[in-house]
Amino acid sequence: MTFGFSGRRSGQLPAQVTSFVGRTAELADVGRTLERARLVSLVGPGGVGKTRLALHSAIERAELYADGVRLVELSGLKDPELLPHTIAAALDLPEQCSRPRIDLVVEYLAERELLLILDTCEHVLDSCAMLADLLLPEAPGLTLLTTSRQPLDVPGEHVLTVPPLPLPGEPGEGDGGALALFAERAAAVVPGFTLTDANRAQAVALCRRLDGIPLAIELATVRLRALPLDELAERLGDTFALLAGGRLTTLSRHQTLRTTIGWSHELCTAPERLLWARLSVFAGTFELAAVEEVCTDPELPPGEVVQHLISLVDKSVVLRVENGGTSRYRLLDTIREYGAEWLESLGETAACRDRHIAHYRARLLGFERRFLSSQQFPLHSALADDHDNLRAALEYAVENDARTEDGDDGEDPTEGASDHRAGGLAMTAAMWPYWTCGGLLTEGTYWMDKALAAPPCERSGPDRAKTLVWYGFFAVMLGCPDDALPRLHEGRALAERIGDRLSHAWAVGFEGAAYNFSGDHERALTLTDEAVALARKTGERLPLVMACYAKGLAHALVGRPDEALAACEEGLRELGPDSRERWNQGYLLIVKGFAYILRGQREECAESARRAAQLKGDIGDVMGVAYSLSLLAWVSSEQGRHRRAAWLLGASLEQWRVCGDSRFGGIEALQLVYAAVEATLRDALGDERFERTSRQGKQLTQAQAVLLAANDTDTLPTVPRQPLQSDRADRSDRSDRSDRSGARPVTAWGGGADGARALVPGGAGGPDGAGSGAEVLTRREREVAGLVAEGLSNREIAERLVISKRTADAHIEHILAKLGFSSRAEITALLGRDGEVRTRHT
Repeated sequence: MTFGFSGRRSGQLPAQVTSFVGRTAELADVGRTLERARLVSLVGPGGVGKTRLALHSAIERAELYADGVRLVELSGLKDPELLPHTIAAALDLPEQCSRPRIDLVVEYLAERELLLILDTCEHVLDSCAMLADLLLPEAPGLTLLTTSRQPLDVPGEHVLTVPPLPLPGEPGEGDGGALALFAERAAAVVPGFTLTDANRAQAVALCRRLDGIPLAIELATVRLRALPLDELAERLGDTFALLAGGRLTTLSRHQTLRTTIGWSHELCTAPERLLWARLSVFAGTFELAAVEEVCTDPELPPGEVVQHLISLVDKSVVLRVENGGTSRYRLLDTIREYGAEWLESLGETAACRDRHIAHYRARLLGFERRFLSSQQFPLHSALADDHDNLRAALEYAVENDARTEDGDDGEDPTEGASDHRAGGLAMTAAMWPYWTCGGLLTEGTYWMDKALAAPPCERSGPDRAKTLVWYGFFAVMLGCPDDALPRLHEGRALAERIGDRLSHAWAVGFEGAAYNFSGDHERALTLTDEAVALARKTGERLPLVMACYAKGLAHALVGRPDEALAACEEGLRELGPDSRERWNQGYLLIVKGFAYILRGQREECAESARRAAQLKGDIGDVMGVAYSLSLLAWVSSEQGRHRRAAWLLGASLEQWRVCGDSRFGGIEALQLVYAAVEATLRDALGDERFERTSRQGKQLTQAQAVLLAANDTDTLPTVPRQPLQSDRADRSDRSDRSDRSGARPVTAWGGGADGARALVPGGAGGPDGAGSGAEVLTRREREVAGLVAEGLSNREIAERLVISKRTADAHIEHILAKLGFSSRAEITALLGRDGEVRTRHT
């Protein structure tokens, strides 16, 4: 396999599974340039190794940035308008906000010292350039490292051209150039292969023929499985003459790579070439099941796909990706481009895209059918792995609308295509469960706007009604009820006209929610009562459950807690007592908590809100977590637990901040309640103590806040936030000093729930008490801690990890500070008690 990446969350650097060869001079150039510049672009032709160089440089320098490194992979992005959404996702920023994504990104980065990698910019170059122009003045602690086939061409950009690996006899060959890469990859392909005096000439000739381009060398060495080196070099020369028309002396590096890919293509069997072409419709990574549906027809039966896919992996055309113990696959950009051109030449592009749309739409509809089940969370997680493909399917569907509008109705489709071309509305109507569960509300409204702009046709009536209704719901959740109501009215009218009872019930219920959020609670009550009645007639549980919590909220807001509780209990009964569904159950428990506190049942309110926080935290529902923490702050204040209430209020306000400018969706009654809660806490604690405690809550990540709330924690330890410094010349010194003092933001404490465990008194874990103090450590700190436990000295640790002793000293002092230890012996004891340093992921 050429390159491999292990499964990871968006924005995290991938684990490299093949070694990094050479590039000593280039690494030094990148390091020096990053010290003095805030926008560095690595430029070069496809396959020259820009991404690998950027990632390796980032790994070497990650410790110099207080808030670390984030990677934004742009190869799967086709619509430049979604660039801010893609960056926000890499930064783990929520989509449940009516504010523009770019505003959230700027606000987030303005407070951090971070290296942000934008990888593969050339197809969205103008958008990346405008983004850099906007971000760099606003975020003084930000450094941008981009990879592209051409510069961004913006002021302040420092461009480093990434050359091919040096060939034998050229300067730089001594640090491991093209020949070293060939030898290492050849040894991986043919066990026992070594360079000798007898075969060196052929290896040198092959590297020269490939112009030292890493991807070309990697593709060529795979053929050593079938051909000896001398024959490989000879055949490669013949193939270049054939594919390049004999212009051997004028091959550019781009032509060299294309010719090498073309050579790999020629060496594939006909079914393998066909599969390669059809795989080009995928974006990002994909799974075998999708390949078996999207890429097959009578010419390429499903039963034969696996063997051809394995063969393409063996030839390094397709890359295998490890993702949580399962295998996914991907194509490098240059190889995907080649396949897409081949697919177009075969006249199969439209048919293959239609099968792509059909596959992902079917998965979305399956998720909708099981949205209320205990499979909600795993099914959503599986779809999240295909986020790039879901976007691609939407783009293909919207393009189908454009072709239909232009008069190309897709007549005479290639065998295997769907009976008609699915348009954008067919996809958006099926996407609502994915967007809802993942909190991708602004991206959802973006695609719905596009789909609704297409001329509706008769067969899209139900899809149009459904899209209108869910657009309205998303607008309500984003705190924009005035924008929601026109869409809901249109969707309701269309649903009634075509007899779509399900969309009709949803439309009425969401209208009630819109009036709730705008303050007309009596009108909301009338509509939600109607929605419950309509939902019962459909025989579907989902609209009934959603109508129940809308009705419950309307009753709570007019001071009728008994009726609110009854509505919520009906919804919970529909879910069942052992339900592990999270999204709807979480909101039912939140409304139930509001009803309990109105009745003076504080303990019942606290229990309901804690459970809601856990459910909403599981799926990363920022708005749901914000409601849950707000409710817990209210009940804690009522219980006289003022310090707990203060940090909970701070934590909830931070979640509301990232949701948008309007807290509680603009519901005035709730805003008045929490203004009163804050006033009570200021009176009880004093302004200074309240501000300090509230600020501690604001510094918590969402996962930390949820875990601490679930553990009923009253008091948090004081953890000062590292002040942002724009002077970057002495960054390495400052990094060491901040490590020694332990003065790092809570958000840097290992991330997620792992970091939160360090804040739980007694080092307790989650609700079941499981957990380990070691889990608060970063991956590098766990590595250092393991070496401490082995008995290595600081100098020995530095030598083992190839870092300076000063950095090793800082790591160990930071570990001691995080764990609250005073000696290395306590680290050894901790690891001995745990048996190993465990890594967990939230």
